[in-house]
Amino acid sequence: MSHSVATELELMIGGMTCAACANRVQRKLNKLDGVTATVNYATEKAAVTAPADTDPSTLIATIEQAGYTARMVTQEPEPTDPVRALRHRLFVALVLSIPLCDLSLAFWLLPGLRFPGWQWVSLALATPVVLWSAWPFHRAAFKNARHGAASMDTLVSMGVLAAFAWSVYSLLFTTGSELHTGFEITTEAGGSVYLEVAAGVTAFLLAGRYFEARAKRNAGNALRALSTLAVKDVTVLRDGAQVVVPISELLVDDLFIVKPGERVGADGVVHEGRCAVDNSMVTGESVPVPVAPGDAVIGGTVAVGGRLIVRATKIGADTQLAQMAKLVEQAQNDNADVQRLADRVAGGFVPVVLVLSALTFAGWLLFGQQTEAAFTAALAVLIIACPCALGLATPTALLVATGRAARLGILIKGASALESTRAVDTVVLDKTGTVTSGKMTLAAVHPREGVDRAELLATAGAVEDASEHAIAAAIVTAARQELASLSQVQDFVALPGLGARGVVDGREVVVGRTSLLATPLPDELETLRQQWESHGKTVVAVEWDGSVAGLLAVADTVKPTAAAAVAELRKLGLKPVLLTGDNAATAHAVAQEVGIDEVVAEVLPQGKVELVQRLREEGRVVAMVGDGVNDAPALATADLGLAMGSGTAVAINAADLILVREDLLAVPDAIRLARRTLGTIRGNLVWAFGYNVAALPLAALGLLNPLIAGAAMALSSAFVVSNSMRLRKFASANPSVGRPEDDRITG
Repeated sequence: MSHSVATELELMIGGMTCAACANRVQRKLNKLDGVTATVNYATEKAAVTAPADTDPSTLIATIEQAGYTARMVTQEPEPTDPVRALRHRLFVALVLSIPLCDLSLAFWLLPGLRFPGWQWVSLALATPVVLWSAWPFHRAAFKNARHGAASMDTLVSMGVLAAFAWSVYSLLFTTGSELHTGFEITTEAGGSVYLEVAAGVTAFLLAGRYFEARAKRNAGNALRALSTLAVKDVTVLRDGAQVVVPISELLVDDLFIVKPGERVGADGVVHEGRCAVDNSMVTGESVPVPVAPGDAVIGGTVAVGGRLIVRATKIGADTQLAQMAKLVEQAQNDNADVQRLADRVAGGFVPVVLVLSALTFAGWLLFGQQTEAAFTAALAVLIIACPCALGLATPTALLVATGRAARLGILIKGASALESTRAVDTVVLDKTGTVTSGKMTLAAVHPREGVDRAELLATAGAVEDASEHAIAAAIVTAARQELASLSQVQDFVALPGLGARGVVDGREVVVGRTSLLATPLPDELETLRQQWESHGKTVVAVEWDGSVAGLLAVADTVKPTAAAAVAELRKLGLKPVLLTGDNAATAHAVAQEVGIDEVVAEVLPQGKVELVQRLREEGRVVAMVGDGVNDAPALATADLGLAMGSGTAVAINAADLILVREDLLAVPDAIRLARRTLGTIRGNLVWAFGYNVAALPLAALGLLNPLIAGAAMALSSAFVVSNSMRLRKFASANPSVGRPEDDRITG
């Protein structure tokens, strides 16, 4: 059965306690007709692609039949806070298990301290811990058992209940005069009591789960911070009146007011007013950016020191802020290939451990050891083997990294993008809009001898004011900034590809290429023209009344941090290549300014793809950085695509990493963070696999006390989480962007 139309759904999953749980839910969902699902243990979410006519209740019912809870993410959140609930159970476990373990240790070291009924005191301390504090483990294990499945909770519950049941049996039915604790004293009288093991393991594992839950909550702070930037109400100008409406009622092309200190309600263009805008929460840049009529503003940013009237261009889910939040969530729900292997291992790990524990018990008895020793070894195997760290290795690191990246103005589309950075050795940088600002500005004005500079600029600006060309806009902008007003042009004629002519203050004026001029340039101006063009500037000549009045130079300026970004790329062992459709002189001038040796100029869009393919055929692993529609095919062809966030939607969709901020230092930042995150993931997995491989034989040989095994298992998960949280301290190469202290954890 085929489905031509699909829909994407997101579900919150409750009750998962390890990677095996996530793996099980994922398998159940993927068995449904036409459904493809990815379940992430760290975010506790399922990203589901299903036929358009799929009823979400069917998906929820499937998950509930597997023993877990589910709800749509659009529904109201569950009222209970899992962190708070774990904290309460952990508090009780610690209050009761610490004195219990102290008593057991004291009685083991100094048997003379034992008093009549001490065993029952120990039982009284252990029972609430085993039955109430450990209840989440027992409940999950029971649900899994009902569905013929096993998880980490199965191991924990079986281990805790086995230790408790053995101890109760020893207390009630041992006939010897003495009972001993799980610190393994051999006596002639009878059984051993493992109450401190049952309580201590519960406390250790609850502590590990509590800190894990808190870390996951805190790691999502950056994403929640993005969502809190959304404005709830906005003041709109309608029929000449100011009306406050919910943000959901704002329409494209509506004019809305942003007062000083308020957040911009949606993406738009400034219609009226001037002020600075604080973009720090969206782009990471800490210095407010001045805006004026015609400039774009991003929803969620803050107006500083001025009032703006903005025309809405994107609203709701189409805004840059909403797209950022969506991309961050998608990335956090992604899994690296190496983690998928870990998940498969963890999914089949629990049954293997149960069998290994049984074989350990039988093996010790077969070799003539006492039942207590056999039980101790089997119990240690059950407790030490929980594959919790395996399940946390990738998603926790990715959760932290994507949140930190968002604060630096970098959006990571998923774990696959991280893996692509590992072997990149060449970075192809598109010139316009990437290395340069993409906006033409007036670079120089040179009047002929006897002509006033202001007159030259005013006359050229008056003619170009009627043109829509980018070069014309640069001249007009500069003229308006320097002069009070511009004259009106009469009889304007646009000359496509050449320039324009018109009548200004009674004089016929020509502005454009030198080929339009009635007379050749004087030697002085011709020399200047050649010099400017050799430095990558576009030369505009101005002539009136048949005589050359002077030259203007217009240029696409290099971004301030471009040279520093190229230097950082070289430090990372990457070779930069400048790619452009512009002429060779302009390309080489820009390349020389920023420190790039390899230049490919005068390239058509298809030529960009061919260049990337040629570099890959040479054995290079290529990253492509671009922003335009014509860059999209090359971004998709490259091993790693990085799109400037100011670019087109086509380019952004084709890229693996999106650079929201204009600062070109975001490129080496993105690559460094991606590499560091991948290194963290690999370190986590090496630890998690190595821990289980090394610890299981020790437990089976009886070299690990069950209490120590529980502590080691909890510490293994804590190591993976804390190692991942170190990514919060990743610093940008630009010291003014997203300082690490901005991400302080609370709670």
